[in-house]
Amino acid sequence: MDVTDVRFPTSRSLDGSDAMNPDPDYSAAYVVLHADDGREGHGFTFTIGRGNDICCAAVETLADYVIGTDVDGPAALGELYKRLTHDSQIRWLGPEKGVMHLAAAALVNAAWDLAARRAGLPLWRYLSQLTPEEVVGCIDWRYLTDALTPEEALAILREAETGKTERTAAIERDGYPAYTTSPGWLGYDDEKVVRLAREAVAAGYTQIKLKVGADLEDDRRRFAAARSAVGPGVRIAIDANQRWDVDQAVEWTKALAEFDPWWIEEPTSPDDVLGHAAIRRRLAPIKVATGEHVQNRIVFKQLLQAGAIDFLQLDAARVAGVNENLAILLLAKKFGVPVCPHAGGVGLCELVCHLSMFDYTSVSATMEDRVIEYVDHLHEHFTAPTVIKDGRYQAPTAPGFSAEIKRDSLVRYSYPHGPEWRSN
Repeated sequence: MDVTDVRFPTSRSLDGSDAMNPDPDYSAAYVVLHADDGREGHGFTFTIGRGNDICCAAVETLADYVIGTDVDGPAALGELYKRLTHDSQIRWLGPEKGVMHLAAAALVNAAWDLAARRAGLPLWRYLSQLTPEEVVGCIDWRYLTDALTPEEALAILREAETGKTERTAAIERDGYPAYTTSPGWLGYDDEKVVRLAREAVAAGYTQIKLKVGADLEDDRRRFAAARSAVGPGVRIAIDANQRWDVDQAVEWTKALAEFDPWWIEEPTSPDDVLGHAAIRRRLAPIKVATGEHVQNRIVFKQLLQAGAIDFLQLDAARVAGVNENLAILLLAKKFGVPVCPHAGGVGLCELVCHLSMFDYTSVSATMEDRVIEYVDHLHEHFTAPTVIKDGRYQAPTAPGFSAEIKRDSLVRYSYPHGPEWRSN
């Protein structure tokens, strides 16, 4: 196993800037698993700079749970997930949240990348060809059965078997709808917001997103400019990145209501289930979305049980990787809540499209009100970068999870000794 601290200096151009994170450096605790047959599995967990070294150290701490183990096939991948998350002493550092859970995500995702590469399939196709029993067997059901049982999950997956072949062909032909956050970073001036918003619509996007939450008058001005630029027919979501208390979230969002926000994202603490429920109730019909900082399947379960969200925004590497996200997709289907994944960060676009495409072929069987976030940053560093055409993610075709970073990029942006960092 190799682990690399990779950081991209996005703070210099304010790409990724928002009300809570004004100067992010998009980063990855990047892991490569080397198998006995010569193949590799690539995975990472996403951070925004400082602390990425702590994630790398956590990955190293978990090395003994991975090295020397079998990760060939869904049953083995299910056992690996449990080894990484069930250790009685390491659980004390969570349990199942925080840095250790991020580290587990990097390793779990790398193992799935390896398994899909061995099968010669992109991960979304690899997941789609698993049987319902194999999918259910990958999931840790502890803490979930009051909301979703394995038997209910099997019924969901078996029902979705009908039409799977046609939906798989549709994904390969048409891709999956995307929306873009690229026009909306808080550090951009109004002229840039307007220009990028118009360019997004011209490129085929039917939804964009703006960051809000630092200054209300600035938000009103920027939102008015963006709405004027794209017209009434384009959805504009807004994202506060956890900036507000509950009452403030309601008041601030109502002050923007005249510009027709499609959803308010992360209006308050990601752990505040009841706060999200109150915000949703008080802001209706404006919708509420959250999930990129939700730490595990249990909090997602509670958000769904409490009727706290209209859109579930899972993240490929915030929870402990593919296995846990399978559980979250099934929970969302049970509660009838669309999944619109978070992808604002290095490599997240590459990963999450696999999960949404599997959701369409094998779980929800619909794309209604479902979009995947897209940001136009840093894709050139990946060996199988995301491809967007006419505002839609094109289906990945290369075997694996699309997680592999080019060797030259790893060398150049490794922290703190890579050339990009030594020269600044």
